[in-house]
Amino acid sequence: MLPDLEFYLIAIPAVMLVGLSKGGMGEAFSMMSVPLLSLVVAPVQAAALFLPILIAMDLVSLWIWRKHGDGKTLMILLPGALIGIGIGWATWAYVPRDALRLIIGLITVLFVLRYVHNVWRARRGIVVPAKPHRPVQATFFGAFAGYGSFVAHAGGPPFQIYTLPLKLPPREYTGTIVRFFAILNAVKLVPYFALGQLDLTNLTTSLTLFPPAMAATAVGAWIVRRMQPQVFYPFMYTMAFLAGLKLVFDGFKAVFLGT
Repeated sequence: MLPDLEFYLIAIPAVMLVGLSKGGMGEAFSMMSVPLLSLVVAPVQAAALFLPILIAMDLVSLWIWRKHGDGKTLMILLPGALIGIGIGWATWAYVPRDALRLIIGLITVLFVLRYVHNVWRARRGIVVPAKPHRPVQATFFGAFAGYGSFVAHAGGPPFQIYTLPLKLPPREYTGTIVRFFAILNAVKLVPYFALGQLDLTNLTTSLTLFPPAMAATAVGAWIVRRMQPQVFYPFMYTMAFLAGLKLVFDGFKAVFLGT
C-alpha cells in the first residue's frame, strides 16, 4: 500500500532538494532532505527510500553531464572511496553515526573558513594557486567520502575538501562529482540489500517519487550550466558550509543532548 497524502506533501519537496543537489547545486540541499523526510517516516527508512531515487537521479545527471568531468580526479579518488564503503559495510552495526556526522561537519566548516581566509588574503594581493593532485590526501578523503556516504549519507563534504582547492572549471567539477557518487551509489546497492535496508515496499514508494526528482535534477543542472566560475565557487563553498553546519547541528544534538 502506498503512503498517504501527508507523506507526499513532505516527500516531494525532500526529493526535489536532492534533485537540485544532483543537478550540481551543492550538498547542502541534499543534507536537508533526509531530516525533512524523517518527519513522516523513520530515519532508517528515509535513507533506504532515497537510495533508489539517488541512483535514478545519477542516471539523469550522467546523461546531462556526459561531456564533462575530470578523469584524473575521479580515478585518484575512487580507490579510497571503495575502501571506505567496504569499511562502512564491515562496521555498520558498530559505527557511531551521529559522532561521524559531527566530525565531518566540523572539518567541513573549518575547511570553508580557511577558504574565506584565503579570499581575504587574495583581496590583499596574496593569491592562493590551484592545488595539484596529492595521492595520499586523495586516498584519505576518498575513503572518508565513501565511508561517510555509506554510513551517514554524508560523503559530499569530504569530496569537496579535496576537489574544490583544485579549482577545476565548474562544468568539469560538476561532471566529476556526478560520476563519483553515481559509482558509489551503484556499489552501495549490494551491501544495502545484504543488510536488509531495501525491500519491495520501499522500492515501490521510491518509484512514485521519481518524476519530481528527475525534474529537479534537470533544473539544478540548467542553473549550474549558466554559472560563471566567479559565481560558482563562492556558491559551492557556501553550500559546503551550510552542509557542514547541518551535520554539526544534528551530530551535536544526538551526541550531547540525546535528541
